[in-house]
Amino acid sequence: MSTEPGGMEAVLRARRSQGGKALVPYLTGGLGDWQTALAAAADAGADAIEVGIPFSDPVIDGPVIQEANDRALADGVTPLAVLDALGRLDIGVPLAVMTYYNIAFRFGLERFASVLAERGVAAAILPDLPLEEAGPWAEAADAAGVETVLLAAPTASDERLARICARTRGFVYGVGLLGVTGVRDELASSAVVMAGRLKQMTDVPVLVGVGVGTPEQAEEVCRVADGAVVGSAVVRRMLDGGPAAVGDLIGQFRRALD
Repeated sequence: MSTEPGGMEAVLRARRSQGGKALVPYLTGGLGDWQTALAAAADAGADAIEVGIPFSDPVIDGPVIQEANDRALADGVTPLAVLDALGRLDIGVPLAVMTYYNIAFRFGLERFASVLAERGVAAAILPDLPLEEAGPWAEAADAAGVETVLLAAPTASDERLARICARTRGFVYGVGLLGVTGVRDELASSAVVMAGRLKQMTDVPVLVGVGVGTPEQAEEVCRVADGAVVGSAVVRRMLDGGPAAVGDLIGQFRRALD
């Protein structure tokens, strides 16, 4: 098992070494003119981007991302169509896919990892795949050169967080609160606590997402974390305003973190 930083981790470490904070937005693949929106996000200062592969039963996602998934699926998008489109993109930042284990399982783990690598995808996030069952996928991903990003929940013990930090690649994804994705009025106190616990355990970049929906909330959590993942707020902008609105929002987050 290689422990050398891959393309995602290298970029996030570089941002940290320069004294900065990483910004990683999420956008649903297949949603409207999503490829233009990815380019707009990169141009506006995203360090890396998560692309969701739409799934009918997204257990960690709240109403906004569920709506985006439903729209993309209704338009006929497929996992392979999203991945093929990613393979044709050249936007200058590493990409991660975020989807659910059923899709990787249906592809076949080795084939899914190989397809990601062939399309230039740096990392994968499978939020419903627990650490104890992640071995076969992580081994297939390692062999293909794809970083497996693991999520760390606020309810996890220190012993479990240490094992998650030891196995994650790219970054460790600190879940900011108990609940599903979505924009809240205030940042949950658990988000900062989560960042602090993880930072004590690992040198891998610590990014916090879920419940980080405004530039002010991102700046608050990044007083401790190495970066923030922003999902529902970005998807809402895409649903309401399209790619230009996404670029404008990412610019606001970038300025807050800088």
